[in-house]
Amino acid sequence: MKLSVLDQSPIMTGATPAQAIAETIALARLADRLGFHRYWLAEHHSSNTLADPCPEILVARVAAETQRIRVGTGGVLLPYYAPLKVAEQFRMLEALSPGRIDLGLGRAPGSGPRTAQAMAAGAYPTAENFPEQVMDLVGFLDRTLPASHPYAKVRANPTGETSPEVWLLGSSDYSAGLAAHLGLRFAFADFIAPGSEGENVTRAYRRQYQPSTREPEPVAAVGVAVICAETRELAERYAKVTDLRRLHRAQGVEGPIPTLEQAEAYEYSPQEHAYVMQERARLNHGSPEEVHEKLLALAKRFEADELIVLTATGDYASRRRSYELLAQVFGLQAQAA
Repeated sequence: MKLSVLDQSPIMTGATPAQAIAETIALARLADRLGFHRYWLAEHHSSNTLADPCPEILVARVAAETQRIRVGTGGVLLPYYAPLKVAEQFRMLEALSPGRIDLGLGRAPGSGPRTAQAMAAGAYPTAENFPEQVMDLVGFLDRTLPASHPYAKVRANPTGETSPEVWLLGSSDYSAGLAAHLGLRFAFADFIAPGSEGENVTRAYRRQYQPSTREPEPVAAVGVAVICAETRELAERYAKVTDLRRLHRAQGVEGPIPTLEQAEAYEYSPQEHAYVMQERARLNHGSPEEVHEKLLALAKRFEADELIVLTATGDYASRRRSYELLAQVFGLQAQAA
């Protein structure tokens, strides 16, 4: 089972956005040493909680700071951008780090309506042209646009022998169906939309898959929320941070990730408590052995080739420790120091 990392560059209470980015780079170095397969960076705009609005820039730095781990986006929000420009950015990244770059694509706005409008220079972006954008982007990357295409002679530089892996990301059947139709890799966001529906989506992706030159066979990953600690009791404590963060988000409260102390001191109303317990379905937490068992069972249900792990605790040290414990219990091949 391949195990990878999704990093949203969370801003912990008491930390600055710049510190959050520095922690992302430090965690990427650690993930590389521990033997994780890939490291993905998310895109969020105008956020007081998550620090990275431009993963395509951070990919370059993370790839330069690591040696063997694949590095990419989870993902670029394509409706905001011209496919040619994204193709150029990722052809450049591929030239800098050949064979190690992933281009994960999303169609969600990654922000509120006002910010989305500002990102699109006053016009609210829609995803109705997303399939055409994806096809154009892949065509620019691989120089495979049909001769009849108006931009068939446009070159996305720098050209090269290798090309980034292209993934479609989603939490519904839309992107899965498109990935199956276009013959691309697919990653389902279970940390956003957990439950049996996700299992049905990934299984349907495999059934409907149409082989392509890029991907003769379907490749499916699942993004999962995980907190792994030395004991179940400690993991349960850290889960309270996730509980409070999700409640804040539901209430429209924008701010840094709460500390463990803040999470444990919060007094929930009965309605709030019911909400966070319902949201616990998104989280896989416990001791290393418990998390190992949960994740293997999840991968089997989803028929997943890979799990991409998102961990957000109340401090950076416990986040790093969670990934260390995961690497140990899954027997990842660590790199010599």
